[in-house]
Amino acid sequence: MSLRLEGHNVVVVGAGQMKGETLGIGRATALLFAREGANMMLVDRDRTAAEETLAMIHGEGGQATMHVADITSDAACKGIAAAARAELGGIDVLFNSVGILGPGLVTDIDEQLWNSVLDTNLKAMWLVTKHALGVMMEQRRGSIILVSSIGALRGGTSAAYGISKAGVSRLVTSIAATYAEYNIRANSIMPGLIDTPMAVDGAIEQIGLTRDELVSQRDARTPMAYKGSAWDVAYAALFFASDDSKFISGAHLPVDGAVTAAR
Repeated sequence: MSLRLEGHNVVVVGAGQMKGETLGIGRATALLFAREGANMMLVDRDRTAAEETLAMIHGEGGQATMHVADITSDAACKGIAAAARAELGGIDVLFNSVGILGPGLVTDIDEQLWNSVLDTNLKAMWLVTKHALGVMMEQRRGSIILVSSIGALRGGTSAAYGISKAGVSRLVTSIAATYAEYNIRANSIMPGLIDTPMAVDGAIEQIGLTRDELVSQRDARTPMAYKGSAWDVAYAALFFASDDSKFISGAHLPVDGAVTAAR
């Protein structure tokens, strides 16, 4: 490995994952960052899932600590920033992949689902970033990487999800424009039809297909005709986390096998 993140203090939010046959984006990114030498704090609300990721990193000889928090809480997000300052010595990179699905048309969604999706996918992104920015401004440096979605760019049957992700993309441009003078960068990654536990295993029960049937359907909708994995997103995150992208801010990078280009 090139150790592109050696000497970087990194916070990975959403470092655990739900059960499934594949790696989630947060876990794959945490593993890759550790392999690249990051000094890292893993954040997740699910202690068991975070401990599994931590054990995998330690098993490979990587460095990481763990912090359990529900990022829909302002106090919890303030605590993440304080813990990172105390345990890591600062925050050079913030990566946040937390999100939930929100199926349903605008006319079908009930208020509870709308609030849950927007609170998790957008409000929580803002709260974590808000407090991390305080640390980064003191340092006068930092890279913020938020996971959006190609769903932010087009309509679909998951209105609340797409709207929340469009908000994430706009949050990124706001941060990039406002905090550039502090040498703080902000970029988003927009995954397409990636084979992750949330996107595939989490959707199986809702749509009544087997896993193989759903994966085949998703592959058929991708011009490159094969499934993307969490590693594809993780390597995009590594680019934004490293100094390789030091003059890039306010960008939205599709990782989608040409889905958005084709449509």
